[in-house]
Amino acid sequence: MLAALPGQSSGYTLEIFGNANLDDTIDELDIAYLEGVINGTNAPTNLSDANYDGQINQHDIDQIKMIMMNDESELILKDSIDRVVKVKMPVERVALLNKYCAEAIQIFGVQDRVVGVETEAKEYTYLPEVSSLPALGKAGEPDLEAIVSHNPDLLITWYSTNVPDLEKGLPQAIPIIDLSFTKPANLSRDVKTLGYIFGTVDEADDYIENFHDKYINLIESRIGRLSEDERPKVYLECNAPCKTYGNTTGAHQMMVLAGGTNIFDDVSGIPVVDPEAIIDKNPEIIIRGAYTDAGYSFDNSSKIAELRAEIMDRSGFDKIQAVTSNNTYIIDVNLHYGLDYPIGLVYFAKTIHPELFSDVDPMKVHQEFLTDILGVDFDLRENGVFVYPPLEEN
Repeated sequence: MLAALPGQSSGYTLEIFGNANLDDTIDELDIAYLEGVINGTNAPTNLSDANYDGQINQHDIDQIKMIMMNDESELILKDSIDRVVKVKMPVERVALLNKYCAEAIQIFGVQDRVVGVETEAKEYTYLPEVSSLPALGKAGEPDLEAIVSHNPDLLITWYSTNVPDLEKGLPQAIPIIDLSFTKPANLSRDVKTLGYIFGTVDEADDYIENFHDKYINLIESRIGRLSEDERPKVYLECNAPCKTYGNTTGAHQMMVLAGGTNIFDDVSGIPVVDPEAIIDKNPEIIIRGAYTDAGYSFDNSSKIAELRAEIMDRSGFDKIQAVTSNNTYIIDVNLHYGLDYPIGLVYFAKTIHPELFSDVDPMKVHQEFLTDILGVDFDLRENGVFVYPPLEEN
């Protein structure tokens, strides 16, 4: 990424060919930059070849103009695993093997263009139009026959390690795009890319500017200047005892953004660690992701209360500060990923720095997302379980 290009103000580069100045959108600035490339005053960037034909000329400027008017016949982009993918436009039939961008489908209002969803998205009852779509299997275990039967002109997944199998198992006529939606560092880029695919860039920008950035900036403004000593030690637990989130995971990114220090920031992936190592590192806060028994379909917290009790009752854990100070929390893991991750981030920030966020109610932020951003009728005062113990009581 070039450091001093005009118009480059956001923290990400939109990886669509035609984004010649490497900022977060395709607009007149790209035309101006490309004109400079053609006349020799600007250096070409890796996205200058808008139509991806190996040459930079007037045809690339024409492609940029068509993208701006949402009139391009083909969109060429790099996906989350750096594959160059060509998408015939407009996209009318999408197989959504990616549960984490289900909210984007709601926000963009393109449910009628989705022919099927990852099976786990069927559980998203707060999105009735999305959850009622046909199931296509899990991203890691796709139902290839079901996908082909719906005749999609695009498949979107998030499970990058399975992309080679999808490429082998599906007709070449179905392009495959990996958009992760699982890591805070890439979420805005993924949303904006999806906006260009569906021709809903304004809706993507509205979400990014009026919800995502609003709460990311709020949290950053309060924890950005904390010293290392002011960042509590946090043990993040995945879906099994002593299985933790290492430094390559989205949960780790969230915890760092929320002002904590991961006690296992020296490991990658999601390994199982020695319980004695957890005790020796003596975390001040424990956050466990709830993979079941929490979410929009649950109305009581008895099961995640039991999960919390199991953690606190483990042998030797009575020596851990997070247990003795009652700072052990269970948070719905679905709030770690997708367009609602800023909600999860607010929950994280409230648990890690309650004194800095005493005026912030995560439930109000969550309700804002449901009502104002998604436009769905779901009252969190009556339904849903997302955190235990409830933060307003702590």
